[in-house]
Amino acid sequence: MPCMKLLIALGFLAILASLGAALFFMLRDGREGRPKSGGMARALALRVGFSVLLFICILVAWKMGYIRPTGLPVGQ
Repeated sequence: MPCMKLLIALGFLAILASLGAALFFMLRDGREGRPKSGGMARALALRVGFSVLLFICILVAWKMGYIRPTGLPVGQ
């Protein structure tokens, strides 16, 4: 189902974007006497939320029959 593939791809992109934001905040905060803003912790918490949401979406799609597991046939 193309819609499901798009949803999963967008979920992975959101996870990567939040990791990039955490890297940005890690490199920027606390330099030259500026106080830390807590942006890195928020970005990493958002990444965990996106990961859990993506897992739940994949699980629900599997249960509803939108996606099926594939792999090697048994016995080969």
